[in-house]
Amino acid sequence: MLDWDRLLDRAYIDALRWAPKGLLSHGIGWAARRWVPRPLRARLYRGFAERVGADLAEVDRPLGDFPTFDAFFTRPLPPGARPIEGGDEVVVSPCDGVLSEIGVSEGGRMIQAKGRDFTVRALLADEAEARPFVGGPYATIYLAPRNYHRVHAPTGGAVTGYRHVPGAFFPVNAPSVAQVSGLFSINERLITYLDGPLGRVAVVMVAALGVGSMTASYDEVRTHHGRGGSARSYDDPRSVRKGDELGIFHLGSTVVLLMQPGRVTLSGLQRGRAIRMGEPLGRPVSGRSGEVAA
Repeated sequence: MLDWDRLLDRAYIDALRWAPKGLLSHGIGWAARRWVPRPLRARLYRGFAERVGADLAEVDRPLGDFPTFDAFFTRPLPPGARPIEGGDEVVVSPCDGVLSEIGVSEGGRMIQAKGRDFTVRALLADEAEARPFVGGPYATIYLAPRNYHRVHAPTGGAVTGYRHVPGAFFPVNAPSVAQVSGLFSINERLITYLDGPLGRVAVVMVAALGVGSMTASYDEVRTHHGRGGSARSYDDPRSVRKGDELGIFHLGSTVVLLMQPGRVTLSGLQRGRAIRMGEPLGRPVSGRSGEVAA
């Protein structure tokens, strides 16, 4: 018996392979940055919020004060909307979203979906940078259009550098994750490296179809502008507190968080669970019963 859902998903992915995804994403980003007449703003933004399920109670200003759709989509939260859990030794979620995968990168491989995986080396596009994370814990968080789209520091410490890796713009929805091999390591990425009390952490922002750009909050970095990638290591690392803003998705996508082995234990986390920025993801290795040291 034919599996029509699977066939339709496959046809959708095959069509996307030939579509001008980068051009389309650039065009969507351009349109999102156009000025919206004030009389239309509240109706436009409220209609979008109702369609995707965004919580307008978390908007920090009147809807008419957002001059563009991009400004509304990347809106900040009111003060205190996301409490940051624990002290310096607790790793927290860097963003709002759904926890789509968690695990340990045994042999440097991470699960993308059932039957598909990808490597730390391919994700970071740098063998030397990837080496410290092999065998460590990771978490993949999907940001839907309804979510808050700013990304924050999961630990305190210092930003030691970044890498922008140009790439494709496949969607990161369920059909794409299930059928596009190495999806997170072939789409465009902005990687931020932090050193903190629980070792080195990589926060990987992964672009998708429709993401006009990603920007860093600690440096003048804007992706999808120009053809080449870029990388920088700071001679004077930039101090951050846990919960400080690291970057912004200008239309949605996915974050992959990597941590070093032997430093953090993951417990009480379930795939498919909605999570908010500031909620705990990992704690120091303690050897307590029921925990998996990574």
